[in-house]
Amino acid sequence: MQDSILSHLETLIAQRRAERPEGSYTTYLFEKGQDKILKKIGEEAAETIIASKNHSREELVYEASDLIYHLLVLLAHHEIPFAALEAELERRHIEGKEQ
Repeated sequence: MQDSILSHLETLIAQRRAERPEGSYTTYLFEKGQDKILKKIGEEAAETIIASKNHSREELVYEASDLIYHLLVLLAHHEIPFAALEAELERRHIEGKEQ
């Protein structure tokens, strides 16, 4: 994720988790806790599904972006770096090639 927007977001989310600046939406999510983060992921997943069913590319990109952001917040809540997901996906890809 080096030098990507996802890398930047992961770093920013980690800073918000550590520093808890007032007025930050990310801070709000961390302060409300896992249940709030999970609720937002559910909402954003539903909105992503609806956007797909509506065949709206613009809406789908917007909602999928929200979903990914909230997933990054959840990963940070559990102190799981995005690199762990990349490693898991790579492992699955390699295993799939071997079968």
